[in-house]
Amino acid sequence: MKKHARVLALSALLAVVPMAAHAQETNLNLTFSTLVTTPLAIEGLTSDYAGNLYTAGRSTTNGEACPVWRIPMESPSLNVVGLIPAPSSTATCSPSGLQFGPDGMLYVTQTDRIYRFRPATSGTPPTAEVFATGVPGTNGLAFDRSGNLWTGDGTTGLGRVWKISTNGTVAEMFRIPPMANEVNLASGIGGVGRDVRSLPPGTITVTPTSRNATNTLGSQPLVANGVQITRRGNILIVDTARGAVWGVYLKDGGVDSRMGCDSTFTANTLCLDSVFVAHPAIEGADGFVLDEAGNMWIDANERNAVVFVSAWGDVIEVFRNPPDATTKLRNKGPLETPTSPVLVDHKLCTANSDGNRRDNSPNTEGEIGGPGQPKGKISCLDQRVNTPGMVLPLR
Repeated sequence: MKKHARVLALSALLAVVPMAAHAQETNLNLTFSTLVTTPLAIEGLTSDYAGNLYTAGRSTTNGEACPVWRIPMESPSLNVVGLIPAPSSTATCSPSGLQFGPDGMLYVTQTDRIYRFRPATSGTPPTAEVFATGVPGTNGLAFDRSGNLWTGDGTTGLGRVWKISTNGTVAEMFRIPPMANEVNLASGIGGVGRDVRSLPPGTITVTPTSRNATNTLGSQPLVANGVQITRRGNILIVDTARGAVWGVYLKDGGVDSRMGCDSTFTANTLCLDSVFVAHPAIEGADGFVLDEAGNMWIDANERNAVVFVSAWGDVIEVFRNPPDATTKLRNKGPLETPTSPVLVDHKLCTANSDGNRRDNSPNTEGEIGGPGQPKGKISCLDQRVNTPGMVLPLR
């Protein structure tokens, strides 16, 4: 990337960044503060036009509905505005992504289905109804200008991305290449490809000459996680395992990017030329958000970091937890597995799920997750973001 492009990326990033700074040499000196904590674990986060944030708690009691909270940013407090039902009386509910639709209803993902409801402004919070089923692992959500809802299988590792029509009809549109194909399954080898492992929970044996696995824990197969629709009507998907962002052209309601280059995958699997950017700084990425200029703000949750990717692919690490002076671990905050960022005007905030892996392990440190502590929190960048967030849903 030429120097002038890096300067443009930095100037688009934050009002406090010097115009002549070089990406790799800039110390942004940014800070995060806790906006609010939650009694239940959270993952997804979204906002409305009035400056309120919304997130869903994950109940730990079988059969109990999960609350969806509205949090006014100017006076943070948890206000229950809806309920997501548990899958059954013998299972707990575990909502993930949230997004407002063009109909004003709030859509929430859980397991293999998507719920929707109109948030209460007063009185008894409504129980959400099922909008669509048959989307196993659904996580991030994004609406296109035609009102179709897009989502990926953010927990299964198959890489599927679906489009759901306004009446709830589900269609698989394409796949991100999974980390391994299904060749050699009969012989017990279990596919061809590679397996990315997070340490911990995975462990390795470190010697002067090697660093080899000592167990099979920590596999990270997720390749289709957060999704966003661009102003031009194309789709971006964050690849957790590879630390990449895929860009897919859409045309006339279908996919206009190349598929089927590798016959060992399904015919609708994207070719590698759909990778927009791949960088170690975005390994373990989960959710992301776009600003008005088309830049991406990505939660690299396994690294307890937030990463800025410009519209032309320049990568700048905005913030990463500093290592503790004694343990050298980065698990004491302020970020504790950031999962879903939002940009409300010029304010960047993120949900924290406090996962027990990689930079956040052990997760008993920090502000949440320990005995008697809250289980989730929303953190906000103290400094003003230069370019405001893109207003969603698209119109």
